[in-house]
Formats: sequence, structure tokens, C-alpha cells
Amino acid sequence: MNKSESLPASQIAAVKKKASGSSFYLAMRLMPRRERDAMFAIYAFCRKVDDIADDGVGTRPERHEKLEAWRYDLDALYEGQAPPRVNFLAPAVAQFGLRKEDFFTILDGMDMDVTEDIVAPDLPTLDLYCERVASAVGRLSIKVFGMDERPGFELAHHLGRALQLTNILRDIDEDADIGRLYLPREYLFAAGFKSLDPKMVVSDPRIDGVCRAVAAMAHDHYDKAAAILAKKPRGRIATPRLMGAVYAEILKATEAAGFAPPRHRVSLSRGKLLSLLLRMGFG
Repeated sequence: MNKSESLPASQIAAVKKKASGSSFYLAMRLMPRRERDAMFAIYAFCRKVDDIADDGVGTRPERHEKLEAWRYDLDALYEGQAPPRVNFLAPAVAQFGLRKEDFFTILDGMDMDVTEDIVAPDLPTLDLYCERVASAVGRLSIKVFGMDERPGFELAHHLGRALQLTNILRDIDEDADIGRLYLPREYLFAAGFKSLDPKMVVSDPRIDGVCRAVAAMAHDHYDKAAAILAKKPRGRIATPRLMGAVYAEILKATEAAGFAPPRHRVSLSRGKLLSLLLRMGFG
């Protein structure tokens, strides 16, 4: 076990500090401390394995082995042991019944980025990626929210995809810088692209129409998530309500700014976030 890869309390605190200015942290503040701590543990796990996929340190086989080590230790955790690397997850797993298969699915998503740089996936592959890196996180989260699995997993399906597609649209340039392009090839070919080279695609004004088609997909998922929440299923639904509302506003602002180069990464001001809170009745 490499002790540097464990997550002691100091690293959890660092994760909380890093998230403190984000909409994620704003949503977490709506939750009681026990649930909030569980969500930060989930968030810390996601950050740690995402760093393996994205930091480019080591060869692809070496990064794959790092992800496999997390899988091995999660197995041990669910068998009643407490490996240092995953011990920070133990309280949340015990208190909220978090499912091992959802952690494994997240690792599968990270492995998609490790195996090869994703460039213009087809629509089924893009959907699978969103399922693994986002909706699986949602399934862990709804356990903490105390939601029943049927509406909770449906919510995770739609809200996870909506949030991930929004992030893809916000991070086009950052992804291209590391050789990745998550826009679906069907939409790129329909817009007349011949080359799928990330740098060439993101510098072409035709990308605006492609991104707007992806944004329409995201809006559809936001609408379906909102319809589930409107039925007021059991559980602490204020947090996913706020997350959906905030990221839907980010998507709208990104659309208003446009996707043709040059672009800038859109974020909501503190005033806009507070206004949204008040409008949703969280004041």
C-alpha cells in the first residue's frame, strides 16, 4: 500500500476547502452534517480517481493498475476490512448502504479515459461514459439523500447525464488541450466535419451548432429530472433540486455566450447563485 494514496482527515479537509467556492458546496450546505460528510467522502473518492485518469502521471498500464488498486481495496472494505486508502469511505458505506457496484462503475468510467483519450465518441459510447462517471455518482448520492431506489435511480440517470453534458460543454478547450473531445461524432459529421482532431474541431465555428445539439440533450435530461423531483419523492430532495437548477442556469449562460471560438468558461456569480436560492425558496 502506498501511504501517499490514502485519504486521511487532512485531505478530506483539503477537498472541502477546494469545493468551498463551488455550487457543489452550496448544495451540500443544505444537508445535515452526517449526510454532508458522506457526500464529501463520495466527492473525495471521485476527485482522487479522476486525478489518476487526468493527471497523465505514469503510463496508461500504470494508471490502470492504480485504478485496480482502488477496486481491490473497495472489495476489502465491503468484506469488513479497513484498508487505509478507502477507510474514509467506511462511515458513509455503513450508514447509508452505498453500493460497491456504483463505486466500481465510476472506476470503469475513469478507465475509459485511461485506456485511450476519448475523441468524438458515438452517441452510445458518450451515454455509457456519462452513466459511469456521473449517473453512478448520483446513485451513491441518492442513498445519502434517503431516496427510494426506483425514483432515486431514475433521477440519478437523468440528472447525472445532464450535469456531465453541461460539464463537457464548459470544458471543451481544456479537454482539447489534453487530446480529448467528448462531442458525439454523429453530430460532428452532420455539421460537415471531416477531421475529428480535437484542436481542429474546437477552432472551427461550426462547433457552435454541434454544441447546441448536445445542450438540447442536456436540457431534455434536466426536464426529466425536474419532473421526478416535482412528484416530491421521499428523501432530502432540496440538494438535487438545487444542483439541477444551478447547472441548468450554467448551461443557459453558456448557450447565451455561444460556443464558437474564442470561448470563455462560464460560471455563475455569487449574486446569481443567491438569487437562484431565493427564487427556489431556500432563503
